Amino acid sequence: MHPIILLFVISLLHAYEARGSDTVTPVFVQKGKDLLLNVTAPVKIVKRSDFRWRFNDSNIFRLFDDNRSKIIGPYDGRVEIFLQNHSLLLKNVQQDDSGRYTAGVFGDQNNYVGKYSVTVQDPVSPVNGTVDLLSNSSDSCNLTVTCSTQDSHHINSTFRCDTNTCSQEEGGERSKVTTSGTSLRVYLSKGFSVICNHSNQVSSDEHTTMIRDFCFSNPVFLFSITAPEPRSYIIITIVTVIVVLVIFAIAAFVRHRKKGKHESVVMENTLYETAQHYVCLAARAACLCSNKTLCCRSEANFQLHRAAFIQTSL
Repeated sequence: MHPIILLFVISLLHAYEARGSDTVTPVFVQKGKDLLLNVTAPVKIVKRSDFRWRFNDSNIFRLFDDNRSKIIGPYDGRVEIFLQNHSLLLKNVQQDDSGRYTAGVFGDQNNYVGKYSVTVQDPVSPVNGTVDLLSNSSDSCNLTVTCSTQDSHHINSTFRCDTNTCSQEEGGERSKVTTSGTSLRVYLSKGFSVICNHSNQVSSDEHTTMIRDFCFSNPVFLFSITAPEPRSYIIITIVTVIVVLVIFAIAAFVRHRKKGKHESVVMENTLYETAQHYVCLAARAACLCSNKTLCCRSEANFQLHRAAFIQTSL
């Protein structure tokens, strides 16, 4: 019984190894990068056999049973073999390097220790997001975001938002696989950000649209922030009247200038003091109706001008 059980176990192991040897590992690498492929089992080279790395049906590298090695012509300078673990490094891969790579010991029997299906891809082109605003108010917003790439692929999706949350509406295209094998997606992220993503297995590009840059604008609300207080309208009116009075006073001064030197001097002084008084009132009134920090410089100066204005207006 024991020999039979042992043979059964050995047959299972051989079946497992055979099944494992048929496993092909997909590998994606970006054009211009280096490709590293490892063996998946120990390499044992016996007499009249050699270890090989192959690309499709052509040899890349051979290691003989006497430790001689050879890199095949087209790969000379592009391939590096790490003899301690028999790994393959292929430098500066190009589209023509896509294909099947195998490693194994070849002789009376072929024993594969690595199988790979390699795909070389270009980096994806940049993606851009554009916004079509469907409706907008102070508390709600509807907009459509279109994601497009430089190679003329595009998708779009509509988003409905209030001031607290956003949701992606049904319909439109949330994702698609392009003819070049890249993936183009549009989705909502972090509440008020819409992400356009263009990716493949080796690279990715994103564009972010901030919904708040387009939504919830309210001209009435914005105006109410900058509009003067009702009291300021009264002060502005007073300032206007004062300016008009100053103009009349100057005109009266010019008209009576010829009435005599003494009278003129008296009138001039009077008008100067009157004008100075009104200009002072105008300055204080202007300070009161404008930005405090812009004109009065500080809260203390504002209160000082306010008191002076009330006192001199009485």
